[in-house]
Amino acid sequence: MGTARQLLIVLAVAVVSTVAVGAAWMAIGGGTLPIHGWIALSLGIAGTVALTWVLMRLAFRSDRDGWDARADDTSDLMPKSPEA
Repeated sequence: MGTARQLLIVLAVAVVSTVAVGAAWMAIGGGTLPIHGWIALSLGIAGTVALTWVLMRLAFRSDRDGWDARADDTSDLMPKSPEA
């Protein structure tokens, strides 16, 4: 899957989430959101979605490249027995 397609999916999730949260806010009686409220809500949700996307990409890359196995290799830290 290309990076452009992934970015479009991330943006679509952010837009749908923003509209859903805005609609929920109005449904619970919070009133209409002014333009500054929509901007703040959009930036907050887009930032959260982007941070989640980046952290998950790093986690999958770390697993694929074997960084986790190297970081968890504690065999070198074990004290050597006197018999060995």
